[in-house]
Amino acid sequence: MSDIPEKMNIQWFPGHMTKAQRMIEENMKLVDAVCEIIDARIPYSSRNPDIERLSGTKPRLVILNRVDQADPDVTLLWRNYFKAQGLYVLETDCKSGKGVSAFADAIRFVLRDKIEALAAKGQAGKPIRAMILGIPNVGKSTFINKVAKRKAAKASDKPGVTRGKQWITIDTGLELLDTPGILWPRFDSQAVGECLAFTGAIRDEIMDREILASNLMLKLRELYPKSIEQRYKFNPDPSASGLELLEAAARKRGFIVSKGEVDFERMAVTLLDEFRDGKLGRISLERPETL
Repeated sequence: MSDIPEKMNIQWFPGHMTKAQRMIEENMKLVDAVCEIIDARIPYSSRNPDIERLSGTKPRLVILNRVDQADPDVTLLWRNYFKAQGLYVLETDCKSGKGVSAFADAIRFVLRDKIEALAAKGQAGKPIRAMILGIPNVGKSTFINKVAKRKAAKASDKPGVTRGKQWITIDTGLELLDTPGILWPRFDSQAVGECLAFTGAIRDEIMDREILASNLMLKLRELYPKSIEQRYKFNPDPSASGLELLEAAARKRGFIVSKGEVDFERMAVTLLDEFRDGKLGRISLERPETL
């Protein structure tokens, strides 16, 4: 059987995202720096290529979120990759709050030239402002709530919750502009679209979850076969298709319907949920050397 992932047409750009992108462009002049939150499991796919253009020459901070779910060895590779591009990197786990307390110092370090220039002009108390950008469901609202130490932004595990902009005071002299999560009109490749779908940045309802889960099985077999073995109690056959791997997992879980048929839909939902919840272990689906 072929182990080539099945093709999926993953294109999703609702009208509110066009509006959000326009709003971000219009408000860029109001901020001193741009903070880009990306998913540590998929650092390439979770970076909106439009942010480069939208940010212009503004100093930038890359926040690698969900490091608790990502492979630490691979996260180190990404950290070095971004630092080589001259970007400052902060690693966080928004759910536990790990790394979040370092944010204020990190953004002030990124803007140290601006702060020194203001002090030289006698404007040392003038607030510095940063815009928070990120794709849907990357943990942006949870991050802001942790940084602000209050419920300042609406958080959800569903993409597309934050619709408008809002200013949030973090501490004396530091303000954040929260923005809606935006995707981009066309993905570079099926791999990018799939990674976004695997992590829940695109709504499950618009896709064939069985194909998506089958392709995730192939990705896991390639990168973390032990995770399949430990979680689903079978050794993934190197020659099996993604659907066959999904079927094997379903049988091990006892997801059987009438006449011994496998409940593929239930297994697909289970696999995607368990991957997103970190129950398969610390997994990174992308590596800088593959770019």
